[in-house]
Amino acid sequence: MSSTIFDRARPAASVVAAALVGTRQSSFWLDDLVPRANYPRLSGNLNCDLAIVGGGYLGLWSAVLAKQQNPAARVVLLEARTVGWAASGRNGGFCEASLTHGEENGRRRWPEEIDRLTELGQENLDEMEHAVASLGLDCDFERTGAIDLAVEEHQVQWLREKNTDDNTVFLDAAALQAEVASPTYLAGVWHRRSNALVHPGKLAAELARVASNLGIEIFEHSLVQALDTAGLTPAQGTRIVTAGGTVTAQKTALATNVFPSLLKRNKLATVPVYDYVLMTEPLDASKLASIGWQHRQGLSDLANQFHYYRLSADNRILFGGYDAVYHYGGRVRRSYENRPESFEKLARHFFTTFPQLAGVRFSHKWAGAIDTSTQFCAFFGQARQGRISYAAGFTGLGVGATHFAAKVILDQLADRTTERTELAMVRGRPLSFPPEPMASAGIQATRWALGRADHNRGKRNSLLKTLDALGLGFDS
Repeated sequence: MSSTIFDRARPAASVVAAALVGTRQSSFWLDDLVPRANYPRLSGNLNCDLAIVGGGYLGLWSAVLAKQQNPAARVVLLEARTVGWAASGRNGGFCEASLTHGEENGRRRWPEEIDRLTELGQENLDEMEHAVASLGLDCDFERTGAIDLAVEEHQVQWLREKNTDDNTVFLDAAALQAEVASPTYLAGVWHRRSNALVHPGKLAAELARVASNLGIEIFEHSLVQALDTAGLTPAQGTRIVTAGGTVTAQKTALATNVFPSLLKRNKLATVPVYDYVLMTEPLDASKLASIGWQHRQGLSDLANQFHYYRLSADNRILFGGYDAVYHYGGRVRRSYENRPESFEKLARHFFTTFPQLAGVRFSHKWAGAIDTSTQFCAFFGQARQGRISYAAGFTGLGVGATHFAAKVILDQLADRTTERTELAMVRGRPLSFPPEPMASAGIQATRWALGRADHNRGKRNSLLKTLDALGLGFDS
């Protein structure tokens, strides 16, 4: 079994230990929201045209777009905790064009649609860029593009096989080092237009601000306990029950992400996989000059267990990924967010990547649960005779794809037949995960096999080949 660059070029343990002293266990993106707006709890009963369950990106985009489409509609959004506190405030801020978790995953699943899905993804990102400007969203939006990085020799050939054009540029070692300086880099492909960077917390907070200004009623700390249609006709809608009151909505959008679905059919449709992140203190001018990175692209390597990293507006480096941890039982728990071995591993890999940054400290560490589906991208559906629509399973690429998904949900709830609603990707449904203990055994075995492939020049073993044949193979 071969080693990887992160095995061969380990930094001094003292450098790693010093960098993690005093690191705050909290999302930088949420801590950076000062002041933060607060919204009331639901108290009492009300009626509305559209109710949205979930105050992350999907719920917020659904609310804003619905109100833009029908300014007279009464729209209510219910959030169990606070707006943007979960995945929308914990992600890396990569706003990617892909709706299918990469071209290869999309082509394998929807070969007849992939070219159009790629176009729709680019159009979606363009529309988001326009919305940021037109709505005045102060969210540090930067259309930087992203670079796929080869850090092992076998990965260089993978990059050479990619199609290139004016917006997809192959970078040899010298050209890549001129962009970002790391002794681990062997080659790269710069996708100039397929990615933007945002401040995740600000994007959620700004969408909530715009929604409130449009007249959307936002209620925080209002956990939805049940959806009840007893005694109601489809035209009358659904009763949405919370501890503080009830919302009766003609139409309902479910945007609950990784959390247990309010619909039994989706109980095993996703599993929570925990992703871990470090954020450095701001780099001074000399440290920043030592790595270059003047074009501020998003970066990620090509391993199955991959790293992603980017610069913030104040020149911190976010460094995350690699470990993707599923906990038996598929629960979302705060205790899972503090995993010292993952943070230490990320810190080691950070200083392998940028040894010239020895002495830099990490100000924040955090984790979040990714709503993973077996097709590795969003799925859609309706329930209760068209009263309810939902999307879930974004598998880590929800920053951009939730804007597209919100449009699908609103089309479905309005009974509009559109190009979006007719896509096989939208009309189909992925396989569910098996119940425990099979789920845990299967996920852990797959994770082991993916790591083994990374240590064997990318060669996939029989388990991974079988999963590929069944349409369950993971492609990062």
